Amino acid sequence: MADEKEPPPLFDSVEINKNDDLEDDDDDLFASAVQDHNQLDDDSPYNGIGTMQAELPKLTLRDAIDQNSGSSISSPPPGPLSPTTETAGSDIGEMDEVPINDNSDILPPKSVFQSQALEEVPTETSDVFLKITVTSPQKVGEGMGAYVAYRVETKTNMPIFRKRSFSVVRRFSDFLGLHDKLTEKYLRNGRIIPPAPEKSVIGMTKIKMSGDKTQEHNSSSTEFIERRRAALERYVNRTAAHDVLRVDPDFREFLEADMELPKATSTSALSGAGVMRLFNKVGETVNKITYKMDENDSWFEEKTTQIDSLDIQLRALHAAVESLTNERRELANCTGATARSIAVLGHGEPGASLGRALAQLAETLEKVEVVRRAQSNSDLYQFGEMLRDYVALIGAIKGVFHERVKVFQNWQHAQLMLNKKREQKAKLEQSGRSEKLNQAATEVIEWESKVDRGQEEFDNISKMIKKEVERFELVRVEDFKKQLTEYLEAMLQHQNQLIKHWESFLPEARAVA
Repeated sequence: MADEKEPPPLFDSVEINKNDDLEDDDDDLFASAVQDHNQLDDDSPYNGIGTMQAELPKLTLRDAIDQNSGSSISSPPPGPLSPTTETAGSDIGEMDEVPINDNSDILPPKSVFQSQALEEVPTETSDVFLKITVTSPQKVGEGMGAYVAYRVETKTNMPIFRKRSFSVVRRFSDFLGLHDKLTEKYLRNGRIIPPAPEKSVIGMTKIKMSGDKTQEHNSSSTEFIERRRAALERYVNRTAAHDVLRVDPDFREFLEADMELPKATSTSALSGAGVMRLFNKVGETVNKITYKMDENDSWFEEKTTQIDSLDIQLRALHAAVESLTNERRELANCTGATARSIAVLGHGEPGASLGRALAQLAETLEKVEVVRRAQSNSDLYQFGEMLRDYVALIGAIKGVFHERVKVFQNWQHAQLMLNKKREQKAKLEQSGRSEKLNQAATEVIEWESKVDRGQEEFDNISKMIKKEVERFELVRVEDFKKQLTEYLEAMLQHQNQLIKHWESFLPEARAVA
């Protein structure tokens, strides 16, 4: 196959998976990312370890059946999905803000060979842990030069780290810079690099320009910051779960170095590197369209079809869950409006018993509004965000598949050049021009070496991709199982809260004379 096919020209300058569409929306050329830890308020309303991160009590299907067997159902302890309903009026406003727990040469670069020593890192054992939390988002600076700094806290018993517990302050561009470094090192090896959260120019612009604005504006900003904080936390923990990436020097520096990291200017769309990424992305797209690799490995044929199908299904499900979230929020808003209207009607009711029943109904509907808003948050943060992460992971898998195609192109180009050099050598031998024969023989030897190395690299990346995809499938099944179980338990708790609220109102309705 290698001798018969002549591939199109190489795209040697193309670099892929470099967060092309990510621009540093929180860049400030004159602001330091290092802030005094005292500036980061541990009791910040955005703190991921505060009340916003309180976990729901675990409720099983058996518990739900047992509870439904009685005439009244006890309310579970308050949490972010089910806030205390004793003061329902204040809780209604708060639920909007409180989310529930985003080669110029044919041969590989030198960094590829330097990282080979990390390829055989033993797998994680049950007694080794590396837990990372991203907390305390704080806005630093004012105006368009403002950015958000996060505290990254790490707890581990891995001997490769200097301490058992430590924390550093990082800004969003530091996370993107880390992803770029890992991609540059490991993508050509066939590693699937967990994708970093995407930029949101609109959301970050609102944060930069926000001051003492309206409650609605603050609520929107709070939700955006919490979603980004949670996405960053999931990103670093996915990276930490990889046996090779977790011991990478750049990753350890990101977690441990209590100092300002070199500014990741390449993440800015307005920088020279950003413009080059744009041109490289265009070349990458053209390469994908114009070049079709003759695949001889049935495993890759099957997996490519499977990944494409999974991508379509996950995108459709994610869109449906987003629609469900919006509809539930609208239902909560309508429930609140109904409660207020009934309360006004009850105040003007001359009959004491009917007026009391209407007031009780309004109070019950206010509690129902809180639960339904919590349901919408559960749809988004426990289910929708997981789907968003896996859509991005599918994109990373497609990227590593295309990297294999690029390695194959380089190998085939080396084979083509070898054939040309052999032809040139044969012509020189026939013509008797011995003065150039030695040079031609040397070039043949060089290209033979490049062909051998290209084939070896292609075989290695193919083996690594198979290993990485197998790991991805195992993690995906376990992750979906865990998240769907928690999502179901949350929904059961919400339904039991609704039953409790309506059962408490029923005696009042029957008492109307």
